[in-house]
Amino acid sequence: MDSHRRQPIEGGGEGPLSDSRPRFKDVSARVDFPTLDARILEFWKANDIFHRSLAGRENAPLFVFYEGPPTANGRPGSHHVISRIFKDLFPRYKTMRGYRVPRKAGWDTHGLPVELEVERRLGIDGKEQIEAYGVAEFNRLCRESVTTYLEEWERFTERIGFWVDLDDAYYTYTNDYIESVWALLRRIWDKDLLYQGFKVVPYCPRCGTAISSHEVAQGYKDVTEDSIYVRFPLTPEAAERVSEGVAGAGEDGEAKPVSLAVWTTTPWTLISNVAAAVHPDVPYALVESRGDRFILARDLVEPVLGKKAEVLRELRGSELLGLEYEPLFDFMKIDKRAHFVVGDDYVTTTDGTGIVHIAPAFGEADMRVGLDNDLPVVNAVDTEGRFVAEVTPWAGVFVKDADPAITHELKHRGRLLGVEPYEHSYPFCWRCDTP
Repeated sequence: MDSHRRQPIEGGGEGPLSDSRPRFKDVSARVDFPTLDARILEFWKANDIFHRSLAGRENAPLFVFYEGPPTANGRPGSHHVISRIFKDLFPRYKTMRGYRVPRKAGWDTHGLPVELEVERRLGIDGKEQIEAYGVAEFNRLCRESVTTYLEEWERFTERIGFWVDLDDAYYTYTNDYIESVWALLRRIWDKDLLYQGFKVVPYCPRCGTAISSHEVAQGYKDVTEDSIYVRFPLTPEAAERVSEGVAGAGEDGEAKPVSLAVWTTTPWTLISNVAAAVHPDVPYALVESRGDRFILARDLVEPVLGKKAEVLRELRGSELLGLEYEPLFDFMKIDKRAHFVVGDDYVTTTDGTGIVHIAPAFGEADMRVGLDNDLPVVNAVDTEGRFVAEVTPWAGVFVKDADPAITHELKHRGRLLGVEPYEHSYPFCWRCDTP
């Protein structure tokens, strides 16, 4: 037998394998996460782990992290926990990969949340009252308001383990920050990357600012309003073109007057109408109803005009392109060709008449159609949602309040075909509940 081979211990004698004491501490099946969190956070703080993750990495590859800064005049919420967890994951991963990852904190001190909070405190409402109160003093109160919950935010940031340099945070109201934005804008301008154009976005006339698509999604409401059916009379030449081969003429031997039947849920936008859109591939019909002639989608003749409407001729939408019609209103100066039929695939026959009135200033799809067809952009509304001075009957009137008067005017001039209550989703400002 090999004398160097270890012999088994017999008889329960003393030896390293005979010790019945546990070699490791018991691990509980239940983890006390709050206590564990506190221990880890205390370890990070006591050993300055965040700053040590940067030390000695001056020459390491740089990973730039920009934190979308929160507004500290409101308390942090559960949604901030979720967003900051994601913001923390990627810098930590890059740090583990050897990158130098400085994380500069920031505080967003601009925007409506701050202004509305101060408005509520002062008991004022809107731009005019702010100007009457005094812009300089109002701004001073806003600067004070932005740090209302700063300490609470800092405790929240530390508690969730979000690493960010709060000792050297930036504030968006300081001149050095504002100057940096202008400097970057100048560089974009120098590279010829800046141009002036139009973009349709949701806008709150009370707050006087655009609303992001994310924000407007929080404010849609189902409302019931009057939708209207309107006649757009074709020019005599256009009426004659669509009436070719159809019996019946006016007293002067020319083709009887023909109108496009158009449906809209926003009468106020008719002031800025510049075109009517059809679907090029949809069947349309020239019909006669109660002595008048109209063009609308073939499938919608009966729902709109009733069973007694007589179909005189069927046409494809593509055959209507270029037809000109008389404008409903002429308040605004127009410097391009307008008031004719254009084609676009977004037009549907699920409701309405299959003919959509186009006002590029007031609809995203309308703007796209306008750009595709080189249509003018006619904006008859000021920044407070009121009609401009050129719209003489309703100058200074909030556009939604003018709907009944516009409908009455169309009826008085024989342009109104009908009024129908319609329930639809309409955007409201989620902050102040203004349409």
